[in-house]
Amino acid sequence: MSEIIDNRAHHRFELEIEGHLATEHYRLDGDVITFEHTDVPKELGGKGVGSKLVQGALDQVRSAGLKLVPQCSFVKAWIDKHPDYADLLAR
Repeated sequence: MSEIIDNRAHHRFELEIEGHLATEHYRLDGDVITFEHTDVPKELGGKGVGSKLVQGALDQVRSAGLKLVPQCSFVKAWIDKHPDYADLLAR
């Protein structure tokens, strides 16, 4: 799988696979990032692409020292399954 790119101009993390683009849309306000929507094309469904995208995006959030608001239900569920990322949640 490819590398996760932070496309700041479009406010989204991107992962291109097999000619398709999976995205995690966000809003940044100071040191808090809100993940608004995860989009994985149907052609990539069931391949773990959404999980790889979210994990890679959260790793970048951690590296940048940001806190997260998981507005997206997919991201909320992913963090529930991976509690080692719960420290990123904004209080």
